[in-house]
Amino acid sequence: MINRHLLQERMIEEQTQFSINHPRSKALFERAQDSLLDGVPMNWMVKWPGGFPVFVDSGKEAYFSDVDGHQYIDFCLGDTGSMVGHGPDPVVEMVVDRVRRGTTFMLPTEDAIWVGEELQRRFGLRYWQTALTATDANRFALRLARQITGRHRVLVFNWCYHGTVDETFITLRNGVPSSRRGNIGPAVDPTITTKVVEFNDLQALEQALADRDVACVLTEPVMTNIGIVHPIPGFHKTLRELTRRTGTLLIIDETHTMCAGPGGYTQAAGLEPDLVTVGKAIAGGIPAAVYGFSEEIARRIRQTTTVEDADTGGIGGTLAGNALSLAAMRATLESVLTDSAYRRAIPLAQRFVEGVQSVIAKHDLPWNVTRLGNRTEYWFRRSPAQNGSEAAASMDPLLDRYMHLASLNRGILMTPFHNMALISPVTTTESIDYHTAVFESIITPLLE
Repeated sequence: MINRHLLQERMIEEQTQFSINHPRSKALFERAQDSLLDGVPMNWMVKWPGGFPVFVDSGKEAYFSDVDGHQYIDFCLGDTGSMVGHGPDPVVEMVVDRVRRGTTFMLPTEDAIWVGEELQRRFGLRYWQTALTATDANRFALRLARQITGRHRVLVFNWCYHGTVDETFITLRNGVPSSRRGNIGPAVDPTITTKVVEFNDLQALEQALADRDVACVLTEPVMTNIGIVHPIPGFHKTLRELTRRTGTLLIIDETHTMCAGPGGYTQAAGLEPDLVTVGKAIAGGIPAAVYGFSEEIARRIRQTTTVEDADTGGIGGTLAGNALSLAAMRATLESVLTDSAYRRAIPLAQRFVEGVQSVIAKHDLPWNVTRLGNRTEYWFRRSPAQNGSEAAASMDPLLDRYMHLASLNRGILMTPFHNMALISPVTTTESIDYHTAVFESIITPLLE
């Protein structure tokens, strides 16, 4: 239904308009070429549509302003890092106080105990450790799983994303495990370290675990980085049964699925993982992550770790567990990422879904929109995908870039690389409804 010729024409128009409207951002981008690789501080930022990224001046709640004076509704929210909104007052106050009193000591603070006890309450796991990113939390969890099981392989689901963890950059090509395209300089071919099967394919999962050489399954409880792919009925029950039967540990990565509720999908669905990893949203935008594990896992860790080797095992970091990150986590969990915040945000996310769905239905577009908690996403296929391969097959990079850039030119920031919107507790109904109107206005000119 999308006229590809019109799409290309409109994309050129949107790029021209973006360049005209953002002279200061463009100038800063050109200046940055002399000191930052390709003009950006992180390489994936070259993928923002428009030819250069918007340079941010400030943000508050669900909005931010750029250096050219434009204000935006932020549905990206740092891709979950600022899911509670920018600069929540309780976090700002505690962080400022902590900065004045010192930020890092390589020693614990009382905030660390409070955070551990709160995570224990939310996720039902006894012990917790800290990291600075979800990537590190996942990496540490994989190391521990291999150590305590004596097994060298891990298992992930096709088209998963768990940060920049070497073992997870694997995919299926015509059913054959292969290193994923774009896997930069892998230290080891991931087909040596990792098994991969499709999400929701319980038969393939059972076969992959049958040899009992897999230390752990690392999975999001709902796939999120290739669209929102929900588990089929009974998936998690069978996953847990299979892992227990084969002596395989189960690691649930809740970094994106914290959108499901205060204790992530683990609490919402009553899951029973051996380990949980969480990053991004739990510190209100300050770098922080955690990983938790059961009493049994703790016992096995102690059996295989000595005090003498505690600082050389590939787990840790000089700034991990720093006072600033722990203060930010405490403020976020205590005052911002709360039950009441989800009671506000989730109905707003449903309103977003209903608005997008109304436009899809009105124009009979072969698209769908899905939701998990306060996370929503529309995808260019008629029905929701059941696994990563189905989602990946429906990707349309040019249409993606057009939708993002056209939205940006009208004051809306969506999450890059896919059409995801996070709804914070401070997002307004007016912003939701404005998105619905913009969504229809940028689609209509493309229809035949």
